[in-house]
Amino acid sequence: MNFISQLPDNARVWVYQSNRPFTEEEVTQINEKINQFALSWASHGRDLVATGEVMYNRFVVMGVDQAQAGASGCSIDSSVHFIKSLEAEYSVDLFNRMLFAYELDGKVSAASREEFEALYAKGTIDDSTTVFNNLVDTVGGLREGWKVCLGESWHANMV
Repeated sequence: MNFISQLPDNARVWVYQSNRPFTEEEVTQINEKINQFALSWASHGRDLVATGEVMYNRFVVMGVDQAQAGASGCSIDSSVHFIKSLEAEYSVDLFNRMLFAYELDGKVSAASREEFEALYAKGTIDDSTTVFNNLVDTVGGLREGWKVCLGESWHANMV
């Protein structure tokens, strides 16, 4: 979580989860593209203090320090367009909110709701399994509430 250290707790953040892990080569390429996009990202003609990176080879995370300039509808639209371009280039789905990411034996995986329920029923995952709350919307939330135990997250309502 290197980029987090560059932004204050109240900075806005967006988490996009891939339906598959990125390769190391893809991570390098995507991080370069994120850096290029962040340098050019603007809102109403004002440059945004923005950054981001691929985390856990699975998540594209973007952040903006809104103390300098807030992300507006148009600038958010441009970031969505950027994310969609990554989807097309790397043949991934970054907008499927019904995939649940979890960490097991040091590996991050994702499962559909049905698969997630089955993993829980079999005991493969349990209330102590780390899950990713991609609904966080600030850097502080990312630091403190992105990785949580399944039993303490909204994911518990899905099993």
